[in-house]
Order: sequence, then structure tokens, then C-alpha cells
Amino acid sequence: MRVLSVNVGLPRDVPYRGGTVSTGIYKEPVAGRVRVKISGLEGDRQADPAVHGAPLKAVYAYPSEHYAAWMRELSRDLPWGMFGENLTTEGLLETDVRTGDRYRVGTAVLQVTQPRGPCFKLEIRFGRTDIVRRFRETERSGFYLAVLQEGDVAAGDPITRITAAEGEPTIADLVHVHAPGD
Repeated sequence: MRVLSVNVGLPRDVPYRGGTVSTGIYKEPVAGRVRVKISGLEGDRQADPAVHGAPLKAVYAYPSEHYAAWMRELSRDLPWGMFGENLTTEGLLETDVRTGDRYRVGTAVLQVTQPRGPCFKLEIRFGRTDIVRRFRETERSGFYLAVLQEGDVAAGDPITRITAAEGEPTIADLVHVHAPGD
């Protein structure tokens, strides 16, 4: 398991349905080491901290393994960070990750808290009104992490599970319970 990309971005105002909305979903890969603080990654912010961000959603991780399926389904290339994730990961899937699991990522310690349930801002990022529905239907959610120990992270860093939350639901279990049509 490892980090393939570290992605950050600041909120920006974008056009939406005849008005303007502020969003922090535009994340871009960065080179070098990035500080991971209790509030999230340095250089990254959310537009609406009432529903995004620390303490339970300080870092958003999304499995790189999902990108190939999305690129086939959408017939387009997708850069790392396209889903608004801070960490694009390899080898860390929703079926294996449990709420409460603790991981060392770089020199930080992070704890899995919950799956992502996307809002309309994913539609803005993709320029598609069907992407939120499709995201939910595929159950490729990624997951949020709380920061238990500050540190730093960079692309290429290993991800090591240091505590397994045996008996807790996997992220996939939680997403499936809330999937459309269930």
C-alpha cells in the first residue's frame, strides 16, 4: 500500500446554475512533502467547513484502482485529484478498510472515519449532472480520515496499517447500506 499522489487546493468561486458557488473540490497533485495537520493538509482548504474538513474529514483518500474504470465509463483521461481527494492511494480499497483502522501514512497517523457521500460539487468538477448518481451507484466512495498524529506525506510513501478495527464495518459495508435502491 502506498500514496501515489498528494493533492491540495484552495476554495474558488465557480459558476453554477446561473449563480456562483465556492468549492474546494479542485485538487492538484503537488511535488515534495506536505505537512499533515489536525485540520488537514497544508495548502488545502474546504469551502464549507460545516460539512467538510476536520476533525472527522481532515483528509480524503481515493483508491487509484478506481480511476481505470471511471476513464472507461466516461471515455476521458482523469488526473489524480479529480475526485477531490487529498491522497490518491494504491492497495487500499473500501472492501479492506474498516472504520477505526489506523494507518501510518508518511510520518502522520490517520484513522478511517467514514465513506464519502458526494454533493453537487462533484457535478461541477466533472461538468456532468449524472456523476453523483453514478458515483453512488458504483460504490467507489473513497473514505475520510482523521489526523491522530501530525506529520508529513509525499507521493511514494508507504501506507502501513498500525491498528485494525476488527469487528467494525468496512467502508464498502457502509456504502452498500446507503446505496441507491436499497
